[in-house]
Amino acid sequence: MSKSYYYVTTSIPYASGKPHIGNAFDSLYADVVARYQKQQGNEVIFSAGADEHGSKIYEKAEEAQVKPEEFIETIIPQIENMHTLIGSEYTHFARTNSKQHIKAAQLLWKQMGDDIYKSAYTGWYCVGCEEYKTETEAKANGGTCPLHNKKYEKLEEENYFFKLSKYAPKLEEILESGELEVVPSNRKTEILNVIKGGLTDLSVSRPKKKLPWGIPVPGDTTQVMYVWFEALMNYISLLDYPDGDDFKNFWPTDLQIVGKDNLRFHAAIYPAMLMSAKLPLLKKLFVHGLVTSEGKKMSKTVGNVVTAEEIIDTYGTDAFRYYFLRHVPSHDDGDFAWTRFKAVYQGELANELGNVVQRVASMINRYQQGVIGEIPKPGHDADPYHVAIGNCQFDRALEWVWELVKGLNVFIEGEKPWQIAKEADETHLREVLASCVGDLHQIAELLEPFLPNTAATINQIFKEGYVHNYSGVLFPRIEAVKKEA
Repeated sequence: MSKSYYYVTTSIPYASGKPHIGNAFDSLYADVVARYQKQQGNEVIFSAGADEHGSKIYEKAEEAQVKPEEFIETIIPQIENMHTLIGSEYTHFARTNSKQHIKAAQLLWKQMGDDIYKSAYTGWYCVGCEEYKTETEAKANGGTCPLHNKKYEKLEEENYFFKLSKYAPKLEEILESGELEVVPSNRKTEILNVIKGGLTDLSVSRPKKKLPWGIPVPGDTTQVMYVWFEALMNYISLLDYPDGDDFKNFWPTDLQIVGKDNLRFHAAIYPAMLMSAKLPLLKKLFVHGLVTSEGKKMSKTVGNVVTAEEIIDTYGTDAFRYYFLRHVPSHDDGDFAWTRFKAVYQGELANELGNVVQRVASMINRYQQGVIGEIPKPGHDADPYHVAIGNCQFDRALEWVWELVKGLNVFIEGEKPWQIAKEADETHLREVLASCVGDLHQIAELLEPFLPNTAATINQIFKEGYVHNYSGVLFPRIEAVKKEA
């Protein structure tokens, strides 16, 4: 049997500051997919990384009075720590200032040939967004970027351009045919409307005298590549393009994960670049929503910014993963509220899952001296779970698992093992408790991509026909958490 390879990629955050909770979303979803694919027996590459060039980083380095090369080295550990904090186990980490990436980016530039040309350009530029804005957009925003509260700069430059307009008909075709699958469907409709509204050629370089920090354009030492253009190439350079075994085995990307603010870059510009370089297209693009805090956009000024550290330091990694994977809609925007988080933690994790594990283990210890006996295979068909993951509906997959958790609690209340023990029906009691353990093993297996620590703990407790090293608590109740804190 030949090996099956699976490649999942995420957009990469700027190495200009500490990553925010939005950056964690890409990695959280990708980690679930990577763990799931490994469960299915596939060899997986899960790529993460950092975008290390551009005006934003150059300005930050100047403010810090250090070279850009030195500045990014202070940020990379923070990005890596974000992954560690949320349990994101990437296999590869792309760095766009690496020799490997620079070499591949320059090769890909050359492969695009006549699709890249030089021309004069005048336009409104936002340093924060690292992109040019149309005259209409700049006027509508009153000349100030609403995301960064910074005035657009009027730039008059001679730059290189990419013939994005040339690929508009083909982009329509691949999106409408499903050759490039975009989920959810409303994001596909959104990008198709953008394409049908007209695509203009894209400025893909900056003069080196204005921005010294970037990858040199091949054959023109006066220009550096536009940061977004070369950053999109990280998914290819990461695989040691063009001759590396990883590229031969894993390309094209099976699943690309981005936030909705990155839709245009990844559903129009990036596929056009691949077509220009005559490379196979990515297969599926999952576009997730954004997260607000208490119903408002997270803002330091408003004072409603929530960090992963705040949640995880008190409640643990799996509680963080559970809330954001189940209670933030995978295909839509979501919200974080402390009252909601605590209610979910107490009601679903502590009371429903934690309690059922505790009850089953305690009854086996009390009534059967820790001996489980023969564990039957659970009869629950998990097809809806697998379909949901295939559709990138991670919230629905977890919801289906939780139906098993709640069902097991109902089963225990109906069977009343404590009553069977009083009646001294040892055979029936052993069957009931063994059935509970079988269900818990299935629940743990389905939870592994989502809550890996919890799944491992459940499997360790009910291992090899015995109850092992049971501490008594999977998720401490809120009161206990507060006391420990």
